[in-house]
Amino acid sequence: MSNPVPPVGALIVVDVQSAFVTGAGAVPDAARLVDRTAGLLARARAAGALVVHLQNDGPPGAEDEPHTAGWELHHPVEEGPSEAVVRKPHDDGFAETGLGELLGRHGVRALAVCGVMSEMCVQATARTALALDYRVVLPHDAHATQDIPPVPGLGDRVPAAVVSRVAEWALGSDVEVVPRAADVTFGPPAGRSPAGERPSGVPSA
Repeated sequence: MSNPVPPVGALIVVDVQSAFVTGAGAVPDAARLVDRTAGLLARARAAGALVVHLQNDGPPGAEDEPHTAGWELHHPVEEGPSEAVVRKPHDDGFAETGLGELLGRHGVRALAVCGVMSEMCVQATARTALALDYRVVLPHDAHATQDIPPVPGLGDRVPAAVVSRVAEWALGSDVEVVPRAADVTFGPPAGRSPAGERPSGVPSA
């Protein structure tokens, strides 16, 4: 049995949008992904951790084009001092967004990352977090992607599960890959007390 890892102060939910977890465009085993990310959300909220939903703004005509059905977040958002939505124009959740500033305001130095797609937005966001010296926890069963289709003369289909595992491996030894989302534990970030009150001198979000 796996042991829980030391707590993190934030959960980053990457692009869990309708286009990617429902209908014909859903990732394989989308029900599992939704279940695992919902569990992470519930535990992060209960612990007073910061919750950030990243929402990708796709280009015109894309399945995640802003303000289309596919663009909508799948999980309900409980917006407040400890939960926010950050829209992003690139794979990397830190690029041209307020994510870094938001984490800084809350005193976050350790975070968990989940969502889609493993080798694109999840990996890009986790890689930048590592480069910025955050402690990054990546639960193996809480991120997903699509199969890579076969290309004649180049290679056969690559199953989504393999793509996800390679995406984890490519992040190197600094990322903390844990087998199960259930092993991830949360606590309030450094800028917030367990009761949800900010210490004196720390600006509010």
